[in-house]
Amino acid sequence: MDDNNDLFGTMDKQSQPVRATARLADPLVQAAKRPASRDGSESYSAADIEVLEGLEPVRRRPGMYIGGTDDKAMHHLFAEVIDNSMDEAVAGHATFIDVELSADGYLAVTDNGRGIPVDPHPKFKKPALEVIMTTLHSGGKFDSKVYETSGGLHGVGVSVVNALSDHLEVEVARGRQLYRQRFSRGVPVTGLEQLGEVHNRRGTRIRFHPDEQIFGKGAAFEPARLYRMTRSKAYLFGGVEIRWTCDPSLIKEKDTTPAKAEFHFPGGLKDYLKASLGDEFQVTREIFAGKSDRQGGHGSLEWAVTWFGGDGFLNSYCNTIPTGEGGTHEAGFRNVLTRGLRAYADLVGNKRASIVTSEDVMISAAGMLSV
Repeated sequence: MDDNNDLFGTMDKQSQPVRATARLADPLVQAAKRPASRDGSESYSAADIEVLEGLEPVRRRPGMYIGGTDDKAMHHLFAEVIDNSMDEAVAGHATFIDVELSADGYLAVTDNGRGIPVDPHPKFKKPALEVIMTTLHSGGKFDSKVYETSGGLHGVGVSVVNALSDHLEVEVARGRQLYRQRFSRGVPVTGLEQLGEVHNRRGTRIRFHPDEQIFGKGAAFEPARLYRMTRSKAYLFGGVEIRWTCDPSLIKEKDTTPAKAEFHFPGGLKDYLKASLGDEFQVTREIFAGKSDRQGGHGSLEWAVTWFGGDGFLNSYCNTIPTGEGGTHEAGFRNVLTRGLRAYADLVGNKRASIVTSEDVMISAAGMLSV
């Protein structure tokens, strides 16, 4: 393929996409303020230095990690948990993910991946599961040998969920044994329990409840929002089946959210775009789509595009995470699409197409891009 028409080649000539990451402080050091003296020295001493350890910084400043304490931030907890399961699926270790919202407001995410390791951590001398759930910047996503790609907050996501949940329970089926550990507000309330032998089961199940001390009294997950988030994840990777279950008592009278659903979209982004357009008039009969693996591994992309009668849009994702602010992956896609259309116009002798700009191409285009 000509480098000029290769999206990977275009991206390599630009800076790589910027990932939004939370600014972390661990431990977070804060100073309490007192009325100042003449030179200020008497109002600020070693006794004023406060060191927040473990997951306490997350509880003190949740906005640094999930963007706030509103409904959107609370639902981001679900995104962090399901992203871990999606990482297992994208890596080829999981084929299904179960999402279950129960009547008591607890949300559970289960996968059939490899399961979080439970053996003792060589440095911390306690189960790896406990280290992952209670320590920021812990996990297997920093080493490309374990995960080539990953989503979420990269090593802080699941521990942040633990810190901001009043109750959280993890079950791990690994090596034909079932393990369980419970936590409250980021602190273990039990040790790692070995529950016995299991057959035909492997993977991780995380069940949690958002903390009202953080998100306000009566804070509860919205079935419709969770349903949409679950479905969109299934569209982004055709190799996984996601099963949705919600207690019927939680679904409001006029809410069309189903109590049960299964999502499996082998067509990936092509199916996603088709569903997004619905009955919209399309200029072309078909949706153009494709997939490409980066030479040498370590990356792939999937895209889908068509033209329709409405205002154009391009929804992009990086490691299954929405990139609403765009990035060089979007710029590369627009450039390659424009060059491709110009090249075709030259081939058929349409000289006027040489002045077509990317704005002209995208003004009524409907596109999906995942890298």
